[in-house]
Amino acid sequence: MVCPLCQRRPARRDCPALGRAICSVCCGTKRLVEINCPETCVHLSAARANPAAVVRRQHEADLTRLLPTIQPLTERQHQLFFLFQSVIARYRPEGFARLTDADVAEAAATVAATLETAAKGVIYEHAAQSVVAQRLAGELTTLLEGIRKEGATVYDREAAITLRAIEQGARTIGGASQPADEYLTVMGRLLQVNRAGDQHQGPTGHQGSIIIP
Repeated sequence: MVCPLCQRRPARRDCPALGRAICSVCCGTKRLVEINCPETCVHLSAARANPAAVVRRQHEADLTRLLPTIQPLTERQHQLFFLFQSVIARYRPEGFARLTDADVAEAAATVAATLETAAKGVIYEHAAQSVVAQRLAGELTTLLEGIRKEGATVYDREAAITLRAIEQGARTIGGASQPADEYLTVMGRLLQVNRAGDQHQGPTGHQGSIIIP
């Protein structure tokens, strides 16, 4: 039987999330990224206990692609980056719409532009062109407001710099020759590795919450 996901390799691994067998490659690469694996899955438990060499190499490759985007960020901006990214990872458009890297870039740029304008003393809310990007921008803004309500001091300018980094990553990690969700896939894999370990750390080992008031 052929794997229903890739339509190429033999399906030899039972997937409790899909209720059918898939190939080991799709199991390893789509786990927790495209497949909502239950905690009882034996393959998920085994991967967490003994991550395969191919997974480690993929993680290193993904991190190498991401580093140019996050390297210029300060510690606080790094924390903000992964907080914003957690919102992006959870966001699901309504209906049949599909979130793409272009939507992420536009949403991040829209909120960044609003914050940059506010930092100059001008209150003006920029709007994204696509409905998906506009709604994602609203989610990012809600997160920032929530952080501030909890007592953390987050300046408009540093939040804008962080969102510009997300915009840059979404525009450059993919590219014309890559799938429309390449950035989302890379970040999904990195956050998946994170979930397998410490939930409060980003892929580079930094804390994933604002800890400096």
